[in-house]
Amino acid sequence: MSAALQWFKSSYSGSEGGECVEVARSPQTVHVRDSKTAPHHAPTLHITPAAWSHFLTHAVK
Repeated sequence: MSAALQWFKSSYSGSEGGECVEVARSPQTVHVRDSKTAPHHAPTLHITPAAWSHFLTHAVK
């Protein structure tokens, strides 16, 4: 399933290869993974769009 998703790297991730997060959205789920792990082997966190929005509200302050 994750191969068909459009993944993008967080704008807060550095270019030095440190902590990097990638996100892909679908209508019912937001998928989050570590960009340093090979995409086909990366564990993925699946959350609702409402939970993601709530997280971003507090994380970007």
